[in-house]
Amino acid sequence: MKRRFVFVSVLLWMILFNSKNVDGQNSDYRIFKTIQLEGDGGWDYLSVDEFNHQLFVSHSTRVNVVDLLKGEQIGVITGTEGVHGIAIDNDLKRAFISCGKDSSVSVVGLLDYKLIAKVAVTGKNPDAILYDPFSKKVFTFNGRTSNSTVLDAKTLKVVATIPLSGKPEFAQTDEKGKIFVNIEDKSSLTIIDAKSLTVEKTWSVSPGEEPSGLALDRANHRLFSVCSNKMMIVSDAVTGKVITSVPIGNGCDGVAFDPGTKRIFASNGEGTMTVIQQKSADQYEVTENFATQPGARTITCDPTTHHIYLSVGEYLPGTDRRRAVKPNSFKILDIEPLKR
Repeated sequence: MKRRFVFVSVLLWMILFNSKNVDGQNSDYRIFKTIQLEGDGGWDYLSVDEFNHQLFVSHSTRVNVVDLLKGEQIGVITGTEGVHGIAIDNDLKRAFISCGKDSSVSVVGLLDYKLIAKVAVTGKNPDAILYDPFSKKVFTFNGRTSNSTVLDAKTLKVVATIPLSGKPEFAQTDEKGKIFVNIEDKSSLTIIDAKSLTVEKTWSVSPGEEPSGLALDRANHRLFSVCSNKMMIVSDAVTGKVITSVPIGNGCDGVAFDPGTKRIFASNGEGTMTVIQQKSADQYEVTENFATQPGARTITCDPTTHHIYLSVGEYLPGTDRRRAVKPNSFKILDIEPLKR
């Protein structure tokens, strides 16, 4: 996922596009709690293990593990330098972690967090990572070499390397044999056949540009790509047709879909979360831009509780786009719906 940081002034953050207030009176959401996490440095993806009520959070050289029932950190997985993403396999009780700096996947126990294996990928800088329950395989999407490494989840053997047309970002599975991945520098979506492990086709997401985060509504076959030009593109997952575009905030890097509430959430690095209601498969409406915190650009959702989680830290003063993160400031924003 992108490592760019997006900054806005405190005034613009508070204005929130003249949208709903976030004091709990005019918003459908509230920040239920903040969960402080250990360690310093940047962050990227975070993943919910809904079966074990855990949250895995990428954080520079480690993965912080949170007990979602207690709302506190319960573990730290180390040796994951340049960590990007975490894929969960509940069948084998394993977590697969993409480590960008040494181009590897760390495989750990889902409950004891102990290292099972360190697997080298067939590319550079594995970024997004996906476990596909249909094929029982793990896909890494390698940013510097524009390809995907495929591992057998059980044997941990590399079984294929799939060339891609450009820099891959986030990916989703329909759990029926299709893998979808955003291609950031080509403004497109690529579809991988999970049986043959080959690229089946590629679709444009125009007018969207530089798509990063991707979510999928499996029931309605709709893909949601959040793009750098402040829009979310809705695509038909069967035909590839662009259905519509929806305005979102600046600096968005992640998106989540809650099938229970039929809502899509775009995490904007400027310090907001755009909430989008799916009125039908082809109709979407922005209901609010909820105040989060500048830098909170990655997101995940727990479909069982409908809570939404964003990771964020505070930045030290400076003008550089990659400002240093303030020590001991890293945390999770736990956002809960006031109505369900």
